[in-house]
Formats: sequence, structure tokens, C-alpha cells
Amino acid sequence: MSTYVVVSGTDTGVGKTVTTAALAAHGRAGGSRVAIVKPVQTGLPADDAVAGDALVAAGLSGCDEAHELVRLADPLAPDVAARRAGRMLPPVAELAELVATRTTGADVVLVEGSGGVRVRLDTSGGTLLGLARGLQWHGDVRVVVVARAGLGTLNHTELTCDAVRGAGLDVEGVVIGSWPTGPDLAERSNREELARVAGCRVLAVLPAGCGGWSPVRFRAAAAGWLLAD
Repeated sequence: MSTYVVVSGTDTGVGKTVTTAALAAHGRAGGSRVAIVKPVQTGLPADDAVAGDALVAAGLSGCDEAHELVRLADPLAPDVAARRAGRMLPPVAELAELVATRTTGADVVLVEGSGGVRVRLDTSGGTLLGLARGLQWHGDVRVVVVARAGLGTLNHTELTCDAVRGAGLDVEGVVIGSWPTGPDLAERSNREELARVAGCRVLAVLPAGCGGWSPVRFRAAAAGWLLAD
């Protein structure tokens, strides 16, 4: 059975895609067959040749299996973008089945969410938490929370982790998605306090701008960012 690692964030733009890439590179370096899935990609038209988050993460990590299940043009929450486009999204239970079916044979499946854990992934109110619960029928499910470094992150991270646990899911750990070269007092303090308020370990601290590195440099560095398996 596969292990499903659901990558969510405390907000949008916190570094979920680069975190997904780092986890994929780490898994591949350890000999695992890794697949990356983006259940719903927004902000790109269906006929747009620009790579979505799944392919970006695959390119950085060297992962050769990446899937994007739904694409919507407007850069909005999936349910809002779908309503504006006059589309119905598959319910999260169906998305979970699609994730499992598309990635049969993978040891580790990285599932990148859209925004935070409460963002609606379908037009029936389903969220990433519901999708993660659906994946529990297919294998072990772990949730990784990607957080900001700056002021406010302790509150946002604790709320996110509480929501994950309230849904009956385990938080594997927190990743700081973008660590500045010159951190200020709040950022340095937050790095020390995150594990305490989140009630879980800090898995990795990713340097700011690493998503723009060459794949070779990124892959070589990724193993060193992950502080624990």
C-alpha cells in the first residue's frame, strides 16, 4: 500500500510546491517510487501550456510521475473558480479515488492542496481534509503543514494543525516554506517556537528562493533540508 503525504499550508503562497518538490527529492534519494498529484489547479486555463504546480515540483525533484486532476482558469479558490466557469467539480471522495487509481504502484504519493486546509476543493463543500480521509481507505495518510516564517505564523500554524487533528488526521510535521537570508527577531523566534505551539516537529526549513534554483542544485540540497524522516 502507498503512503500518502498530504501537503497543505497555513495560507496560499507559503511554499507548498517547493516543499512538495523537496519531499519528492528526498523520497527518490531514499529509493522510493514517488508520485506527485495536484487535485485542483487554479489560475491556468485548460489549454494553457504553462506547467502547473505538480509539473513544477516534478521538474525540480526529478520525479517522473506527476498528475493534475482538474484545472481552472481563474486564480481563485477552486469552488469559486468552478462556479465562475459554470463547472461542477468532482466531490473530494471521488478525487481521492482518482488519486489512488492514478498512482497505483507508487510507494509515496505527495498530494499538494490548494491554499489552506479549509479551502473548498469541490462545489459541495468538501475540503482537503475530506480528501485526506478518503485516502485512508487506500493507505497510510500523513499531513505536512507548510508555514510562513514571519509574524503571525504561530497562530496560523496552530489553527491549521488543530483543524487537521480535529478531522481525525495526524500532523507529520511543519515545514517553514521560505527562510530569509537575514531573518528578523520574529522569524528567529518563530523558528524556535513553532514545534511547541504546533505540537509536532519542524521537518524542514527551506531557503528563500530555492524554487528558482536549477534542478541539479535543488536535488543536491533537498536531503539536507529535511531534518527528520
